[in-house]
Amino acid sequence: MPEFLEPAFMQRALFAAVLVGLTAPSVGVYLVQRRMALMGDGIGHVALTGVALGVLLGWAPVLTAVVVAALGAVAIELIRERGRTSGDVALAMLFYGGIAGGVLLIGLAPGGSNASLVSYLFGSITTVAPGDLLTIAVLAVLVLLVTLGLARQLFAVCQDEEFARVAGLPVRWLNILLAVTAAVTVTVAMRVVGVLLVSALMVVPVATAQQLTRGFRTTVAAALLLGVCYAIAGVVFSYYADVASGASIVVLAIGGFLLAATSGALVRNRRRLAGPGVLHGAAEDDVAVHP
Repeated sequence: MPEFLEPAFMQRALFAAVLVGLTAPSVGVYLVQRRMALMGDGIGHVALTGVALGVLLGWAPVLTAVVVAALGAVAIELIRERGRTSGDVALAMLFYGGIAGGVLLIGLAPGGSNASLVSYLFGSITTVAPGDLLTIAVLAVLVLLVTLGLARQLFAVCQDEEFARVAGLPVRWLNILLAVTAAVTVTVAMRVVGVLLVSALMVVPVATAQQLTRGFRTTVAAALLLGVCYAIAGVVFSYYADVASGASIVVLAIGGFLLAATSGALVRNRRRLAGPGVLHGAAEDDVAVHP
């Protein structure tokens, strides 16, 4: 058995990392499709208020974070749908209101300190308890059931809402379901990468997969595989280097994206130099990136 698998906390950490590596990109692929890649950041800040509320009331912070983040995600979806304010303004509300509410509530808690939020801000995967792992596992299964089980419907809504309505899909409810699923994903991932970095794990593996694949299904499969690889590699690296696991995961993910983007650019330049025939064929292939 490898050395890093011997401690019990590392076994729990790796299991949690695998769950997060699967769930974050499975939701992120739809957020990227809707051009709302930063939604995870906004929900993460709202989840911070939920964590602080749990500390204030003496309840389980993860569960209160799920409830508060879900309510915030539904609110932003309804605001976006009704067009009362632009999406970026609504996200800004979540950013500022969420983190301010978290700091305020943790200060009101008996013996509360802003230091109590640090593990949720930046992640603290090595402190994941068996009870936390069970909660993360249950929530991760629910997220995967939604994102993979309703993949066709969610993709249709994210691609073209008007067409989805004409096709008879319950667009509003699917949008709300996706928003709630994103909120649950944030709370699943906050112990691993932290609420300040969770959006990166939702977006970067998807962006990397889009550089390497054609077609929605293959993009989803590649994003999930990359998410798991980044999560495991980041945790193992953090164990040996004694650095934050969340930061390690995100830096590795960004490095993978830069490598994929550079490779893709070189391939496209080579095709362009090869002649019109090859370029024409490449263009026809590129049309099928998101069928």
